Amino acid sequence: MQTLHIMKKELKDFFTSPIAYIVIAIFLLVTGWFFFLTFFLNGQASLRDFFALLPLIFSFVIPAVTMRLFAEELAMGSFEVVMTLPVTSRDIVVGKFLSALVFICAMLIPTFAYAVTVALFGDLDWGPVIGGYAGAVLLGGAFAAIGLFASSLTRNQIIAFILGTLICFALTLVDKLLVFFPTAILGFFSQIGADYHFRNIARGVIDSRDLLYFGGVIFLFLYGASISVTEKE
Repeated sequence: MQTLHIMKKELKDFFTSPIAYIVIAIFLLVTGWFFFLTFFLNGQASLRDFFALLPLIFSFVIPAVTMRLFAEELAMGSFEVVMTLPVTSRDIVVGKFLSALVFICAMLIPTFAYAVTVALFGDLDWGPVIGGYAGAVLLGGAFAAIGLFASSLTRNQIIAFILGTLICFALTLVDKLLVFFPTAILGFFSQIGADYHFRNIARGVIDSRDLLYFGGVIFLFLYGASISVTEKE
């Protein structure tokens, strides 16, 4: 119950802040520009290019969404007040995470217009589209957990943004840099890449290994955020 109260409070703070609308506007502007540019150039009834670009865009956008969740309260001193309430650190972390995830889903909803546009011009295969959006939610959840963890480490929102972006960016590009790793460890580094697992789901194929990956990343970073928050009590 406390988790839901925290989630509702954070969502209210999200949608009463101009920063949230600026982030949404930038996200839609960037994705819309690249989508329509590649769509009319390639002439293919597919959202493959949109989903291919999403992990890179999320690497910057989601840390911008989550950077204030803890850092702002720590800087203003209101976090100490929150901890005097009958809530646990787990309630706070999960509540803030869920609010960020709902916000990310709300940010993705307008992009469904891209799928409708493609369907009007050609025979769209809805399987990969559904898989792509399912993967986008999982990817968004993983990056939100990372951003939340980064925000729990510092009072400075800019530092939280930079740290969260670096981690998300690293997980997005690690499987692109495999040529620089020894052959013996290629398998390991390909498996820790977020983009690798996202692409699998975006093809419309749900594999338990991909679900476990995203679930594991979310759990790991939320657990880290919970430890960081507990130390500040």
